[in-house]
Amino acid sequence: MLALHQTALGGPEVLRLTELPRPTPGIGEILVAVHAAGLNPTDFKHRAMSIFLPPPPLTLGWDVSGTVVETGYGVTLFQPGDEVFGMLPYPYGAGSHAEYVTGPARAFAAKPAGIDHVRAAALPLAALTAWQALVDTADLRAGQRVLIHAAAGGVGHLAVQIAKERGAHVTGTASAPKHDFLRELGADACVDYRSEDFTDTDERYDVVLDALGGETATRSVGLLRPGGILVTLLPGAEDTRAAAEKAQVRAVTLLVEHDQAGMRAIAELVERGRLRAHVSGTFPLAEGARAHVQGETGHTTGKLVITVRS
Repeated sequence: MLALHQTALGGPEVLRLTELPRPTPGIGEILVAVHAAGLNPTDFKHRAMSIFLPPPPLTLGWDVSGTVVETGYGVTLFQPGDEVFGMLPYPYGAGSHAEYVTGPARAFAAKPAGIDHVRAAALPLAALTAWQALVDTADLRAGQRVLIHAAAGGVGHLAVQIAKERGAHVTGTASAPKHDFLRELGADACVDYRSEDFTDTDERYDVVLDALGGETATRSVGLLRPGGILVTLLPGAEDTRAAAEKAQVRAVTLLVEHDQAGMRAIAELVERGRLRAHVSGTFPLAEGARAHVQGETGHTTGKLVITVRS
């Protein structure tokens, strides 16, 4: 099989289309013929430096949508020919930027019939992150108010939709040209991070979802109501934890987990027309390095997707 592979850490130029052995599913695993695979900021970071994964050689990619080719011993949920989508176990299960990939059967769910593989592949990691942050961790409820930083990004634009489905009032930060996009998704208020100070408000939130970390996370603590929660997606600074303790609010760092129940909940929202991934660009597997270049600009609206099969 062909894979977007690297034998050294570095910039996008280290990515090479390489022929590798096709994997074989182990106990409790399925082999998936990849039709499309989402691209996430964590791919850029792991390509460039050792974070969670061991040093290269490695093939990145956690998002996947495709067709089951083979099932390993003990798998009862799927059979060859089934269309599935899911997130490979993060962080050690990477490998979806290839023609085939294996993963635990319970990391996958049936692909919603109403969307193609490209849109399905854009969902798993980002949508699971948003779901686990807002629903599992923050227990966001109807009538509550939530602030979502980087609301037009991969996690953010899905979090806006999930929060609205939960009945929350949503404020999102993004550059002004993206405000119409956020309003189309259901955002009630938008803040232009380039020209406005998001803390210059009397508004108080029950939940803040932060994908930026650092000073943004620390400053967000002051916008929470007593008993509120800040969920950050980057390692929390000591200043953030100290500020949260003083303000009598919670500040937690979320690392996304593969989760079949979450994937099924996401699929159900998609099928009801309540959640959709915005795909701003697609790249064939052979041009995966170019996808990394575009993604690292930090200005992508929604998601980028690598296409493998038509």
